[in-house]
Amino acid sequence: MATLIDMPKLSDTMTVGTLVKWLKNEGDAVTNGDMIAEVETDKATMEVECFDDGVLLKQYCGVGDEVAVGDAIAAIGEKGEDAPAVKSSAPAAATPEPAPTPVAEEESKNNGSRSHSTKKEVEPETAAPEALPEATPALPTGGRIKASPLAKKIAAAKGIDLATIQGTGPGGRIVKDDVENAKPGAAAPAATPAASAPAAPAATLEALDLPVSNMRKSIAKALIASKTQAPHFYLQIEVDGGPLAKLRAELNAKLADLPKEHGGTKFTVNDLTLKAAAEAVRRVPAINRSWEGDTIKQHANVHLAFGVAIDDGLVTPVIRAAETKSLREIGAEAKILIKKARDKKLAPNEMSGSTLTVTNLGMFGISDFYGIINPNNAAILSIGATIKKPVVNDKDEIVVGQVMKIGLSGDHRTIDGAVGARYLQALKEIIETPALMLV
Repeated sequence: MATLIDMPKLSDTMTVGTLVKWLKNEGDAVTNGDMIAEVETDKATMEVECFDDGVLLKQYCGVGDEVAVGDAIAAIGEKGEDAPAVKSSAPAAATPEPAPTPVAEEESKNNGSRSHSTKKEVEPETAAPEALPEATPALPTGGRIKASPLAKKIAAAKGIDLATIQGTGPGGRIVKDDVENAKPGAAAPAATPAASAPAAPAATLEALDLPVSNMRKSIAKALIASKTQAPHFYLQIEVDGGPLAKLRAELNAKLADLPKEHGGTKFTVNDLTLKAAAEAVRRVPAINRSWEGDTIKQHANVHLAFGVAIDDGLVTPVIRAAETKSLREIGAEAKILIKKARDKKLAPNEMSGSTLTVTNLGMFGISDFYGIINPNNAAILSIGATIKKPVVNDKDEIVVGQVMKIGLSGDHRTIDGAVGARYLQALKEIIETPALMLV
């Protein structure tokens, strides 16, 4: 009796998932615990786990297909057994040209967080498993070469003719690795207006129609809801970033070269600002609230979210009970979450339940900006770059200072401007006297 593997519900808001990669093919032997596919949700890319031993009899969807939560994606059974027929809104696996997704183009790795799928026992019907179509070269069809947007961008930058490359992606699509591994002979000669004229540089701009991933759709939906439902107000404060930079330099000078077993570590500005943000909540607990409709909830712990930019958008992993953790603990946890985010392996519970959010664009040289509030937080902090500029010191002397601008976007339903102002004052004191966060 075959077992159906369903599209699992991997987040509270998930209604559909996109199949971005099969890790097992039809006819492959599988065992309990094997990962059979990668699925893109509205939050991240997750792996689907098999809970039975047997053979993958049939794949009910192809790469790029959207499948509703609860619909079957595969059947597992005994070798030679017929796969059951199922009703599904997804097209069959033999889709000639599946819609590309950014995650599929990046060819996500197979290791990482496990997700859980549901399974159903069904009676088999007399239908033979369908074989997946073999990969075909990315040859022009009606003048069109099948290639991912990223592959096109890299090829254009390197001056490589895509028509000379054999694609290894779904349906023969050219992906990033194909272009990067292309032989030098694949470079197309640059066009010249005349024989004596110098070769024109390879073009680097290209008009693209990029597919909207589930993650990007989720980001759009959440931020539109936040901006239209939460009346934002904005505050900003200037902070002396010199003491924080000095503390970071001193800590790294002592700890960066030590082995991990001896306490070796390296702190970033982000680590220090996350710690400071959590500590400031102790002084102004009212910032740690959320709008619940009929009530305003003040939280007992600071579940601190922070923004991590990835290829297809922005994710906000959460450090739980950040106010109880040391600088070392926050730094270590942030590094783990950042790696998971960039590998697209964050679990749903690692991106939900935040009570305050910090976003930092200082590493890009952005001096000041305002973020959109992360539902249902009361506020989001925006950390800018530390900029050297003339300042007036306590002696009314003009000296070179290190100025950091911190913005706050607040939900006026939940907090008032005075609460946001007091919180920024507390944060300023901690950043300008950073030893306070170490006691």
